[in-house]
Amino acid sequence: MVDKIAKFVISLIGVLIGYGITAGLKNIGVLRLADGGLFAFFVFVIIMAISGIIFFFLSSYFIKGIQKFIYFLEVEIQNRPASDIILGSVGLIVGLIIAYLLSQPFYNIKVPYLGVIVSIVLYLIFGYLGIKIPTRNRDDFTNSLNGFKKNASKEKVKANSKSSPKILDTSVIIDGRIADICKTGFVEGPLIIPEFVLEELQRIADSSDSLKRNRGRRGLDILNKIQKELDIEVVICDKKIEEVQEVDSKLLKLAQQMKGKVITNDYNLNKVAEVQGIEVLNINELANAIKPVVLPGEEMVVQVIRDGKEIGQGLAYLDDGTMIVVEGGKKHIGETIDVLVTSVLQTSAGRMIFAKPKSVVDRAV
Repeated sequence: MVDKIAKFVISLIGVLIGYGITAGLKNIGVLRLADGGLFAFFVFVIIMAISGIIFFFLSSYFIKGIQKFIYFLEVEIQNRPASDIILGSVGLIVGLIIAYLLSQPFYNIKVPYLGVIVSIVLYLIFGYLGIKIPTRNRDDFTNSLNGFKKNASKEKVKANSKSSPKILDTSVIIDGRIADICKTGFVEGPLIIPEFVLEELQRIADSSDSLKRNRGRRGLDILNKIQKELDIEVVICDKKIEEVQEVDSKLLKLAQQMKGKVITNDYNLNKVAEVQGIEVLNINELANAIKPVVLPGEEMVVQVIRDGKEIGQGLAYLDDGTMIVVEGGKKHIGETIDVLVTSVLQTSAGRMIFAKPKSVVDRAV
């Protein structure tokens, strides 16, 4: 049924073409037909009929050609990425608009068919260029769009917040606590993730060592969580630092250039940054700062776990991991005892509490 309708339509097109040919030949004087009359009518009918019959017999070839062309388009569209199709469609529309604007002046020139011919040529040229240019240079267009997005994000951050950029290093990403800190809202964005940090995470995740591989994958999972689940600005920085090779050195150099702060839990990186005058946010120091305050003279109940470095010492731990050195506690290993805090030592690596068993203090008194 569809083939019959297609043949009828093609035959009708042939009849109309025959009419157009006859009218054109008459207008230019090739056919000299008197206005009206049966002769002119029969000439029109005969030429239209011949054209219609020719197109009817050729309709099968037309249909096969159209089907092949449609199949070719389907294959090409399926093999093309969606981004190419979108860019090509937008480019085609832009090209046709440009062709329309450029062709208008030619219609005012009093030369027969000049405007039509020029319009067809312009539409073909700019339509083709509109499709080809964006698809061949899609990477440049994508980078440009990403650049606009980044610039818009930066302008938005500047307008809404005066906070400096926070640059994450590899260790703090793998650690994972930064996601929880960001979730509480104590860290203001934007968070900067350098590309060389991502590359190092990828290398760790691809390591043959299962422990390193798990740490790398954990870091990538933490990044995905920060980007997708948390309401904080995250910017992937693709700036190249060619003059240094070490990741930590690149991180500090980038912090200097961006006038940002480095978020880390690496003790050595923290010290190097301080020497270079770069601000550092060490989450270990943050964890120590929010631990409960313990003052000398306070009593505590602890369980002595193992012996210490010095003779007679025992070690205990609070729930947050703070180490308690119990003088004379070695003989109480495995026991839960009352102790009296004698001193507290705060270091950049953590807090240490020194205490003595309460029974020993009571006997001394």
